[in-house]
Amino acid sequence: MTATKDGANLPAVPDEVNRPPMSADQLRAEIAHTRVELGETVQALAAKADVKARLHESADEAKAKARERLQLAKAEARTVAAEAPQRAQVLAVRLRESVRENPKPYAIAAGVTVLLVVLSRLLRSRR
Repeated sequence: MTATKDGANLPAVPDEVNRPPMSADQLRAEIAHTRVELGETVQALAAKADVKARLHESADEAKAKARERLQLAKAEARTVAAEAPQRAQVLAVRLRESVRENPKPYAIAAGVTVLLVVLSRLLRSRR
């Protein structure tokens, strides 16, 4: 907005109004340029309005992400599976060392287990 001498506000005048008249060739070039811009705008709006295509794109992106996650999970599972024997061996060594250091709890647990098995078989045989 621009103010006049008496203080009234008038809308700003666009630059196109103040410039000198163009030649026919300049007008044709400007029209061609405007047509190109308008075509690009229409294509962009049509792409946004094409919900079906956008849904397909979203679905394709989701599938790609799911495949990527699946590949990562597979790789991690392979790594864990490859490490499993080593981990089991380490745990077995720790257990063996623990039993050697303090065998009483393990002997008691084994005795209770044997006792329970014997009692359960006796009870079944009486039925």
